[in-house]
Amino acid sequence: MRMNFRPLIIALLSIPMAVLAAGDPGGGNDPVASTDPVLQQFGEATSHKDWAAAAAIVRDAAAKTPGNADYHNLYAYAVRKGANPNMDLVFQEYNEALRINPKHRAAHEYIGEAYLMVGNLAKAKEHLARLDSLCFFPCDEFTDLKKAVAAYEAKQPR
Repeated sequence: MRMNFRPLIIALLSIPMAVLAAGDPGGGNDPVASTDPVLQQFGEATSHKDWAAAAAIVRDAAAKTPGNADYHNLYAYAVRKGANPNMDLVFQEYNEALRINPKHRAAHEYIGEAYLMVGNLAKAKEHLARLDSLCFFPCDEFTDLKKAVAAYEAKQPR
């Protein structure tokens, strides 16, 4: 009697993918999709590219809940995206997010992009390497920072 193992193999192979699709509890997933009203307000402000309002929303939330890495990360992000960003504040807030949650993938991506803004390719690559170690498979944060690093390098004179 010949048994067909194909359905069993397919079922077993799909289990890890289902686990990965469930998301990373370590932070860095799409926070705007959350039920957190602060993150919903932030998402609304950023959808209109109102970076000042977005920054104010998460700045106030971070002051009330200083242990929330997402709030610090998003505050830095909104400041960085705004006109004339205070890069000292940006790095301070990203580093606070990473102090709270060293595995926060979005903070690693965004601080890497911030380092590119100030011309520090080596530090951006450090965060790219950290993302490489955090992502079992290439994740969006790793892919996005890798593209940003490649674009930055392509613009540099040879």
